[in-house]
Amino acid sequence: MERSLTMELVRVTEAAALGSARWMGRGKKDEADDAATSAMRDVFDTVPMKGTVVIGEGEMDEAPMLYIGEKLGTGFGPRVDVAVDPLEGTNIVAAGGWNALAVVAIADTGNLLHAPDMYMEKIAVGPEAVGKIDINASVLENLQAVAKAKNKEVCDIVATVLNRPRHDHIIAQLREAGARIKLINDGDVAAAINTAFEHTGVDILFGTGGAPEGVLSAVALKCLGGEIQGKLIPSNDEEIARCQKMGIEVNKVLLMDDLVKGDDAIFAATGVTDGELLRGVQFTGKYGTTHSVVMRAKSGTVRFIEGTHYLNKKPHFVCK
Repeated sequence: MERSLTMELVRVTEAAALGSARWMGRGKKDEADDAATSAMRDVFDTVPMKGTVVIGEGEMDEAPMLYIGEKLGTGFGPRVDVAVDPLEGTNIVAAGGWNALAVVAIADTGNLLHAPDMYMEKIAVGPEAVGKIDINASVLENLQAVAKAKNKEVCDIVATVLNRPRHDHIIAQLREAGARIKLINDGDVAAAINTAFEHTGVDILFGTGGAPEGVLSAVALKCLGGEIQGKLIPSNDEEIARCQKMGIEVNKVLLMDDLVKGDDAIFAATGVTDGELLRGVQFTGKYGTTHSVVMRAKSGTVRFIEGTHYLNKKPHFVCK
């Protein structure tokens, strides 16, 4: 892939963040998502690549924009797979909460998991615990493995879990083990990435969330030297049939090389609302400021980028 695509992807996520941030706290998640998606598509149309969405919002007849199979980019340049979530945390933005992101990841064609938009069971850790986790092991066994790898006691481990009834059994096991728990209402991409940054205080992610978010997290953790494992969880016969059509074994444990192959991939995210890792968009008069991270697996480079955007030159981002 072209190295210059790293900065091009930041432009994509910055636009999506600026577009959706106007809807923070206004209780309108669909409008926020539409704003992010429209802005992201507009900038994608200027990126010199031949991109295909392999995991995202849904199939063509289910998602009006950025659907699986959609072509992105100018049509000139490297051929790449695209995983995308224009607004990771629509409910977060609607409620004015923490850790909403605009996110995109790319890899050479054929290197990202091509899968339907469905649930995926996940477990994720940062670099110190790579090779120590097992999605088929118990919660306690994984906690003990991570604690040993990080030279901590289990009672010092912080586990992040989406606060959903489907995770009640995980939360109960975490509490029984004596681990510390950070419950989140949405946003498991940010939660997975946080496992790789010591200052966030997060050691491990457990639970079931979206498959697109799982692939996006895998690209980020590949760049950061972390690890995620997943298992697709189809909810009906139709989803099982879609997996079979795409050549995916439903019960298979998806390791890093299943989620993102090869030695190169690029991940970019821009904060929409404030979070542990990225600050959200701020509007100050004629300007909007953004805070982004962009990473490349091949070089291991991680860049944090602050952007100042003169809104008079981007009138579609000006408050009406």
